[in-house]
Amino acid sequence: MERRTLGGSGTVVSSYALGTMTFGAETPERDAFRLLDRYLEAGGNLLDLADVYADGESERIVGRWLAERGVRDEVLLATKARFPVGGSEDPNRQGLSRRHLRRALDASLARLGVEQVDLYQVHGWDPLTPVEEWLGTLDGFVRTGRVGAIGVSNVRGYQLQRIVDVARRDQLSAVVSLQPQYNLLAREIEWELVPCSLDAGVGLLPWSPLGGGWLTGKYRRDRRPSGATRLGEDPQRGVEAYDTRATEHTWRVLEVVAEVAAAHDATMGQVALAWVTARPGVSSTILGARTLDQLEENLAASALDLTAEESARLDEVSRPATPEYPYGLLERTEAARYGQLG
Repeated sequence: MERRTLGGSGTVVSSYALGTMTFGAETPERDAFRLLDRYLEAGGNLLDLADVYADGESERIVGRWLAERGVRDEVLLATKARFPVGGSEDPNRQGLSRRHLRRALDASLARLGVEQVDLYQVHGWDPLTPVEEWLGTLDGFVRTGRVGAIGVSNVRGYQLQRIVDVARRDQLSAVVSLQPQYNLLAREIEWELVPCSLDAGVGLLPWSPLGGGWLTGKYRRDRRPSGATRLGEDPQRGVEAYDTRATEHTWRVLEVVAEVAAAHDATMGQVALAWVTARPGVSSTILGARTLDQLEENLAASALDLTAEESARLDEVSRPATPEYPYGLLERTEAARYGQLG
């Protein structure tokens, strides 16, 4: 598996990370151990966690695996905090306040059974807590050795730029990663977040690279999902709800993905993973496999190289409709300017 630096930092990560959101929920501990073993065997080294995954059980499972296998030095642990664990409605048990982050990190370290996490990320923006407060808190974690590096997830373009600017101004630890939703059906981060990340040396860690299963081809135009699938159990689930994604744009993208997959004797999911992992700024793509079979299929994407022509086809068919202002107007203005160079 290819290795890359995490943004502008010196930390080296595998091009695919293993997501653990299903551990302790959809994936029992015994099966989670198998997934972790296979991922490590395949050359992966980055585990993506969060304190809210299965209300902390995901971190406990990984902690028990680390203790049993004795492989702490072989993996990088990335976890997140922001949302309430256990569904607490107490406003001080959520958010990015100094009080909550200190307690959240203590709890994550205890569940994982380690003294340091390699990457600690805020799981989302907090409108109540000043950026200076939580960035200062994270910087303190780095200085005391309990955190190796810091990152963010689920923020807007102006928010990421604000975070980067405050860290530079106050000489705090730099943000090295951004964890956004990114796939062939969700490319809107390219309007603001990707340029900002590239400029600031922030590495992308895409989540939902398969679009909640849409890009595997398991959903059909003429049949609403049913049975034991994410949308079969709940067609209106999350950002990939059937009625939201079942558009002509989606079906056109899936047709091209299927054609490219056939040319490589690969699966549609492997093509989708290869595409996003090759995008500018991507450090590591998060695999969200629930079973060993799913992980095996996803890992095969690391050996798939798309041709320039295939990538261009996928780029073109998946290009989101650009709002006329400001993006459409500015794109044309910039293109005209470049055109003046002859």
